[in-house]
Amino acid sequence: MTPPEAFVLSHLDALESEAVHIFREVAGEFERPVILFSGGKDSIVMLHLALKAFAPAPVPFSLLHVDTGHNFPEVLEYRDRVVAAHGLRLHVASVQDYIDRGVLRERSDGTRNPLQTVPLTEKIQAERFDAVFGGGRRDEEKARAKERVFSLRDEFSQWDPRRQRPELWNLYNGRHAPGEHVRVFPLSNWTELDVWQYIAREGIDLPQIYFAHYREVFSRNGMWLTAGDWGGPKAGEAVEKRQVRYRTVGDMSCTGAVDSDAVTLEQVITEIAASRVTERGATRADDKLSEAAMEDRKREGYF
Repeated sequence: MTPPEAFVLSHLDALESEAVHIFREVAGEFERPVILFSGGKDSIVMLHLALKAFAPAPVPFSLLHVDTGHNFPEVLEYRDRVVAAHGLRLHVASVQDYIDRGVLRERSDGTRNPLQTVPLTEKIQAERFDAVFGGGRRDEEKARAKERVFSLRDEFSQWDPRRQRPELWNLYNGRHAPGEHVRVFPLSNWTELDVWQYIAREGIDLPQIYFAHYREVFSRNGMWLTAGDWGGPKAGEAVEKRQVRYRTVGDMSCTGAVDSDAVTLEQVITEIAASRVTERGATRADDKLSEAAMEDRKREGYF
């Protein structure tokens, strides 16, 4: 007789099973879903789960990347390689195109991350996407902590926390009016440590930017930003070469590196397990624009 404990899923297996169920639920409920894919670790894990959910058939969704024009070259190379390897269709919404047309204006601080909202929402409307998968997790930031797995957005792609629906057990309500869509977060219940342990277990390939390497950086507002052609450093900001890695990947103008000598998955996991600061709290300048910076952007249509 099989012992009862043989039917108990491990923590990672339970998270994987939940995410796979969410992908299949969306495939059954919606007509035109899309996966937000930047080449960052969370979107990489999300794509890996989607591949598992529908294997041996191909993933029935296309991918969407909002390109700020300040992305790390290593991440863009990885993105294109993965898309080609799996025969996926990639939509790209370019912030630079909107700047060139005069629709958006460069910010004084150089970061383009807050400028992604308009290209994202207009691409969703133009392609008539009715479900948009995102890699947001509740442990990242307080605004994401209170968002549902199925998050309703109105016809302007805006989020109103007061319109959130109850989610009981594994029951998800995908109903929406014409013009509205639903943001879907399969990794909501994962932590940063869960993501890395899953990457190690599954042997998932990542951009080398996530591991310790030497890079020219400069200090701004307590963070190490990469020196590059995005507008940094400013006069008086000294550039130095340091051994760093990235915990999260936005664009070069707002994503800080952390000092690290972790060059393997095991070393990264050990480092994260000992960390007492969230990845976004430690490394994202765009979340420090105000106390409610993330929630303000989400209300406008951000990821």
